[in-house]
Amino acid sequence: MDFDVDETHEDIRKGVRALCAKFPDEYWMEQDEKHEFPWDFFNAVVDGGWLGLTIPEEYGGGGMGVMEASIVEREIAASGAGMGGCSSVHIGIFGFEPILQHGSEDLKKRFLPRVSTGDLQISFAVTEPDAGTDTTNLTTFAKKVDGGWLVSGKKVWISNAKQAERMLLLARTTPKDECQKRTDGLTVFFAPIDRDKVTIRSIPKMGRNSVDSNELFIDELFVADEDVVGEVGKGFRVILGGLNAERVVAANAMLGIGEAALRRGTQYAKDRVVFGRPIGQNQGLAFQLAEAKIRIEAADAVLQKATWMVDNNHPEAGAHANYAKWLCAEAGFYAADVALQVHGGMGYSKEFHVERYFREARLMRIAPISQEMVLNYVAEHVLGLPRSY
Repeated sequence: MDFDVDETHEDIRKGVRALCAKFPDEYWMEQDEKHEFPWDFFNAVVDGGWLGLTIPEEYGGGGMGVMEASIVEREIAASGAGMGGCSSVHIGIFGFEPILQHGSEDLKKRFLPRVSTGDLQISFAVTEPDAGTDTTNLTTFAKKVDGGWLVSGKKVWISNAKQAERMLLLARTTPKDECQKRTDGLTVFFAPIDRDKVTIRSIPKMGRNSVDSNELFIDELFVADEDVVGEVGKGFRVILGGLNAERVVAANAMLGIGEAALRRGTQYAKDRVVFGRPIGQNQGLAFQLAEAKIRIEAADAVLQKATWMVDNNHPEAGAHANYAKWLCAEAGFYAADVALQVHGGMGYSKEFHVERYFREARLMRIAPISQEMVLNYVAEHVLGLPRSY
């Protein structure tokens, strides 16, 4: 790895910072309070040419890699936009990996050129009420019919469904008890969200309220054969294909939140005067801020290595992507917690924005995979311990 300044990456950082500067914390507080999708920001990202960043140039995209996508999301989060900003554009920047890796040429030509224009909004529909990280236990079923499939079932925690035209939907096409392996018999569909067949119900939640999270109730939704992604019955492999990259992109967003929180906490420690001196002169607070900085830098070192490994298809990329996700989630949350503590009672108010950082940083210890599941992965696949679930 080369830690010298990369001019292309610096140009990306400067460009995204300039764009995000037009959307201050007050904008994101308003979107969060109103539970409104940040269309102004989304359209600015489209106009800036950042959507479709990892889609090949032949389909109208930027032709860049995981590293570049990670830089964009980190800068968005660090601007104060947090996960509200990142989640509004994440799929467009990076979410089409299953189609890129496994989709037919017909599927790519029909949909990928619409991504960079902002014309195509999609959701991921994998998680179910009784099958969270236990993906192979999902019950949404697709029945074969002439020309396609009829899908019925339930999904939960589906982001952006209210805006979405299509969803990457994982469903069973063979009953689990008829499969030799529990990962068999699953298929991915690039399914239309037909409102006559899909009922969408919002989930009231703690944070990241500018992007909706939903329950989906699917009743005999027709999906054409040409909208199957990859091989029928091999959908588990399709879903796994982009997980390492997703974890390092998300980890960058986590550190971005931590950087935003640390910036505000440090400035408040300089400005707030109590007993005739700035509170940042007190070691009880100064040490917490210093530790937050060290944690962010340490996590970032692991993250840079993991990002490089994912981009270069390194055989140990999976382990390092998990290390990075775990460390960045902890570092980002610690920084947000410290920033709130430094603000004292005002940290609990909305005025200084750190309470929003805190709520969104807490999410990242759960998503896109929980800290506990990361530890399960490391215990089993790195240390060779018996599988625990």
